[in-house]
Amino acid sequence: MTAASSAQLRSWISGHLDPLELGAAPGWGVRSDFDLDPHLAPATPDALTDAAVLIALVEHPRGLSVILTRRADTLRRHTGQVALPGGRCDPGETPWGTALREAHEEIGLDPDLVTLAGLSTPYRTGSGYHIIPVVGFVAPGAPLKANPDEVADIFETPFGFLMDPVNHEQREGKAPSGEMRRFYAMTWEDRFIWGATAGMLRALYDRLYGAALA
Repeated sequence: MTAASSAQLRSWISGHLDPLELGAAPGWGVRSDFDLDPHLAPATPDALTDAAVLIALVEHPRGLSVILTRRADTLRRHTGQVALPGGRCDPGETPWGTALREAHEEIGLDPDLVTLAGLSTPYRTGSGYHIIPVVGFVAPGAPLKANPDEVADIFETPFGFLMDPVNHEQREGKAPSGEMRRFYAMTWEDRFIWGATAGMLRALYDRLYGAALA
């Protein structure tokens, strides 16, 4: 990927996102764990906790990839699942401030090495979080180090694979509340990306490529 094509791709992706200063605009609505089963969504959801994740796009010469993690086996919730770096917002913190802080804490990514592009569609989880996905570009070779208290592994998955709807599986499983619920999943090599992480990546695909909202 040449410098010119890289700059064009940056501009194209950024142009499909909400600018930081405007926040997550309402035009794209809100996505959630109930996208594939809207009839199961609570009519009046409980109060949600604000959170943010970083969709870090690494600009390799061969193309973009996304930094993902496998959560530590010692965590109480979502043990061992594939996730985007992120967490709950501190009081008064912007979503991008949260995303950069959490990425630094979890995988050692220096915030100064991230060029922020914008915000993707907000996502609500059945576990009570309102997540703002923050998209940023990272040069290849940025030093990363997993925080063993939170992250068991760091890996990259090609952006092209994640943005190909052929790879967007629809699976079914039992939710913590007991009902059967469908969810998006993407299987990259031996990595099973599912749930909220896959849902947020699917929502980004919809924004970039104009797919109808599920």
